Amino acid sequence: MFKTEQEAKSAALYLLSRREYSRKELTEKLAKKSESIGLDNVLNELVQSGYQSDRRFTESFIRMRIGQGHGLIRIRFDLQRKGIQSEMIEQVLESMEPDWFELAQELYRRKYRTALAANDYKDKAKRIRYMSQRGFSMDQCLYAMAENDQN
Repeated sequence: MFKTEQEAKSAALYLLSRREYSRKELTEKLAKKSESIGLDNVLNELVQSGYQSDRRFTESFIRMRIGQGHGLIRIRFDLQRKGIQSEMIEQVLESMEPDWFELAQELYRRKYRTALAANDYKDKAKRIRYMSQRGFSMDQCLYAMAENDQN
């Protein structure tokens, strides 16, 4: 349990030294160990000092998830669960400009090495389901399938 704001700040700095955290994540982690301390003061101080930044967290998170093969829909959902505002998500995505169709094609190519049979609707549904669970739109799924199954 934290008794002072300084102890909470030290704990937050330790967490932030390992990876980026959103403000909401940091609040939830610190709230477990502090009852009477005003965490808003601690978090505001961390933001002003540049130790915590939701924008930096968002950029890092998007890069990580793209590398893991996730699509826009899934990334946006996960960021909103972590307390990132929609406006910030859109700003960061505009500055990064990922090509979601190419990313979908790359994931599809890595996952499915064999071409889809023309009349195998069960396998086609399975492949679309996999891609959509990863966060790609139907258009992106169909694009990836068409591009790879032609070759």
